[in-house]
Amino acid sequence: MNEQLIKDYKAFLDSGKTERECVQMIIKAAEAKGYINIEDCNKLKAGDKVYITKMNKAIALFEIGKDKIEKGLNILGAHIDSPRLDAKQNPLYEKDNISYLNTHYYGGIKKYQWTTIPLAIHGVVCKKDGTTVNVVIGEDEADPVFCISDILPHLAQEQMKDKASDFIKGEDLDLIMGSVVPLPKNATKEEKKEKEKSKKIILDLLKDKYGIEEEDFNSAELEIVPAGKARDLGLDRSLILAYGQDDRSCAFTSLAALLDSKAGNRTNCCLCVDKEEIGSVGATGMASNLFENMVSEVVARTEETYSELTVRRCLANSNMLSSDVNSAYDPMNPGLYDKDNASVLGGGIAFEKYTGSRGKSGASDANPEFIAKVRKAMDDAKVAYQMAELGKVDQGGGGTIAYHAAKYGMNVLDAGVAVLSMHAPWEITSKEDICNIYEGYKAFLNI
Repeated sequence: MNEQLIKDYKAFLDSGKTERECVQMIIKAAEAKGYINIEDCNKLKAGDKVYITKMNKAIALFEIGKDKIEKGLNILGAHIDSPRLDAKQNPLYEKDNISYLNTHYYGGIKKYQWTTIPLAIHGVVCKKDGTTVNVVIGEDEADPVFCISDILPHLAQEQMKDKASDFIKGEDLDLIMGSVVPLPKNATKEEKKEKEKSKKIILDLLKDKYGIEEEDFNSAELEIVPAGKARDLGLDRSLILAYGQDDRSCAFTSLAALLDSKAGNRTNCCLCVDKEEIGSVGATGMASNLFENMVSEVVARTEETYSELTVRRCLANSNMLSSDVNSAYDPMNPGLYDKDNASVLGGGIAFEKYTGSRGKSGASDANPEFIAKVRKAMDDAKVAYQMAELGKVDQGGGGTIAYHAAKYGMNVLDAGVAVLSMHAPWEITSKEDICNIYEGYKAFLNI
């Protein structure tokens, strides 16, 4: 087992709990390997290494190969967003003697899983004077953490009658930010005036530490995530328990594979995008023109004369592994899976010919000729892999960025690690799978 890879992976998970944090870490790692911002160069030739960012939440790295770029790229494409809670734009309020942060959940979550666990706040506050304040509260051992309260079982008879999807309401996923000792019922007017309110105390603390005023929340991007570090799971330490492994397990190993490889004839690319968990929408999502625009910037610097046709040919001739996780077979819930077509923890890379749901809705359905080429690369590199689906046909399903890339006509195949408790605050992966997918991604880049 590649112990250094596992150590680096856990460090990536610990420090990259938001898209912005992931992009910052990727840039730091890439620059250490000789990559430069594409804005700092006018021409590109074989062997050159560049990166392109978008809104600090999406990034693509390119190592230029020997062939003309219109012959296509080898692309490892992952997403770096994960299910979480987001602070609303007017989030801070007080109810009786407790102050709360109002949130809106992001992505597919089981709402009840987010109550009564320690939470941290990560993000940025952008001020009118043009400055940006980075915020991380709850990760240092000296930091306070935050929590969403729940009803004690003694009083939860009515709550427990609701469906699991309903007994915790989205509007109730608000963080406890602080509290004050309540005034006695017979408090005088003078005592009430002198007593500081909970909300005011919180605002004073934020202003003192970060220089943030209440109105600055209007231009903030604050994400609420589980507090704590990635940990070894199990007495044999064979598994990893951590937040955000969907899909940072694939993003990290894609990056590591690219940085530890050397482009041959074809140009290699690692693409890390945002917004996959909510449909790949927005300017930093794969459903936009994000990647097409990035490739256009590279083409403009590799060719004597820029041509839109060259861009189209480059995209259509490309090969891509849509690096995204698969649902691991759960022995405690076997009825959800077709066991013969399910990925298992420790089984190696999980390849999915198609994702989508039920009648393959939302799937790209990979070309079998391309799958055969990928299989050969894995076998030649002695990389363990498995062919899998998410679950039983009528059980449900999920999507990846694969079908957004396939619209360009390129070969695309989903390839990721098996994850147990996917989309939960704490997800489970196998160390063996992390090592295999790193080696598999390197093998793919040499196709």
